[in-house]
Amino acid sequence: MSTRNRRVRRSEPRRARPNLLLRRRLLVGVLSSAFVILSAAVFYRQIIETDYLRSEGERRYLRVGEIAARRGMITDRNGEPLAVSTPVETVWGEPRKLVQNPEAIPPLAVALGLQPKALQERLAATSERGFLYLKRRVSFEEARAVRQVVADHHLDGVDFETEYRRFYPGVEVFGHVLGFTNIDDRGQEGIELTYDSWLKSEPGLRRVIRDGRQQIVQEIEQVRAPRQGADLALSLDRRLQFLAYRELKAAVAEHKAAGGTLVALDVETGEILAMVNQPGYNPNSRRDGSSERRRNRAVTDVMEPGSTVKPFVVAAALERGLVKPTTVIATRGSLAVGRDTVKDVHNYGSLSVTGVITKSSNIGVVKIAQMMSYGDLWGLYDQLGFGHATDVGVPGESRGVLRHYSKWRVFEHATQAFGYGLSVTALQLAQAYGVLAADGVKRPATLLKRDPASPAGALEETRVLSADTARKVRAMMETVVSDQGTAKRAAITGYRVAGKTGTAKKSEGRAGYGGGKYQAVFAGFAPAGSPRLAIAVMIDEPKGKAYYGGLVAAPVFQKVMEGALRLFNVPPDDPQASMLLARREVKP
Repeated sequence: MSTRNRRVRRSEPRRARPNLLLRRRLLVGVLSSAFVILSAAVFYRQIIETDYLRSEGERRYLRVGEIAARRGMITDRNGEPLAVSTPVETVWGEPRKLVQNPEAIPPLAVALGLQPKALQERLAATSERGFLYLKRRVSFEEARAVRQVVADHHLDGVDFETEYRRFYPGVEVFGHVLGFTNIDDRGQEGIELTYDSWLKSEPGLRRVIRDGRQQIVQEIEQVRAPRQGADLALSLDRRLQFLAYRELKAAVAEHKAAGGTLVALDVETGEILAMVNQPGYNPNSRRDGSSERRRNRAVTDVMEPGSTVKPFVVAAALERGLVKPTTVIATRGSLAVGRDTVKDVHNYGSLSVTGVITKSSNIGVVKIAQMMSYGDLWGLYDQLGFGHATDVGVPGESRGVLRHYSKWRVFEHATQAFGYGLSVTALQLAQAYGVLAADGVKRPATLLKRDPASPAGALEETRVLSADTARKVRAMMETVVSDQGTAKRAAITGYRVAGKTGTAKKSEGRAGYGGGKYQAVFAGFAPAGSPRLAIAVMIDEPKGKAYYGGLVAAPVFQKVMEGALRLFNVPPDDPQASMLLARREVKP
């Protein structure tokens, strides 16, 4: 090869060097620019946009969830639970995920006890949302079925949370007093509504980390501690409530009555120991019973008390020195009052004031009332609480009806004496009898357990009658529960019992009192010498010939009072009857 050709070949790489250098410089420039841009982006993200990015990241994995809290428990006076909150599971889902898996929706609906079409429509209508309650407070079987569907279909977008459900162990026995709560655990009726602010809880808040399937991976912190509801102790005695409900229900069924009610009071404290009604309803089932069945008739429904008010007429006259227990009253025939006439069921002839109570003479009690002014009789009724709410804390309580005496007509003065023209609730009647039982002292009725050691437990007492008058009337009322009286079926072996029957015709609008419907009433207390308990019983519209208070209501009083005296270990106060009872028990 010639020298010239070798030179040519050596010079060719020298001409290529500028191109290679240019490429290297270009590559370095591109890399430098990329580095600068990347550095700027990192600076922008980490320094300038850091708060925004952090919030966006947290929004995707950091959640604030509730910590379930328990509603306060309601107990009877002895601490027995009457209303409790039990933890249950609620199923919720993410519609935007569930709509992407349509084949799993029908079995999911079946597991929840829902209509598949209805669930599909709900999910379609909320397909853009990330949260929807599928069913709240599901049963154990439903929760298990849902988990099986999720596992079988690898379903994403379904989860559970814990809530509390109200449960009433006493079922219908306490339903009218306790009421019930709604799906959000808020009181709707009865004690649950009245004391909702006391019983209700406040859920806590916690911050947690969830993964892509919305499962909780880690709990970061507790934002707010849950506040549990406060417990509430009622004055009711669970044992006596069950006994009263059983006997009332049996009597209503036996006499094919429209309904009934019973109230039992502690004479010494004014505490309501039992309050039951018929018909009843189950507060555990929102589908059980209409608003008609749910109302607490003992405080919402009124009745004309009939002859049960006669002892108060006699008490007013005794208080003014107008009569004595032995004063003779002529009751023969009939009594004209204005244009109207007052009659008795039988012709009793001449009766003592005690006999007027024993035989329940309308003529006799009207003559006693006529010895007083209208204002005298009205004043006692007013002091007893007729026409005033007792304020025991039950929604819908009626005040009853007691027209002012300035509006009375002549015959209305007479009807007021034997229990027509005024209306009272069963609770008002029981409270009024509690005044006679407590030696003339009125104590406010309450559904809450009283704590004598607490300043709030101090009794507010009002003297309505003198102790002497109250004791004389009680002695007269003992004759009612005897072979000569109208309520011998209220007698209890070993105890002196005092009470009064009432058989009131029901007024039915235009038909007036001619509809042939009655309310059988009995109210009384025991032991008569030093009463511990007062009970009022009303049976509404008993069918058949046995519709009198002494035949229908008095036996219910007898069974409940006898059981109550034993439950509270009240010693017998009738020595003669107690001796006879003891001889029977030891006789071989």
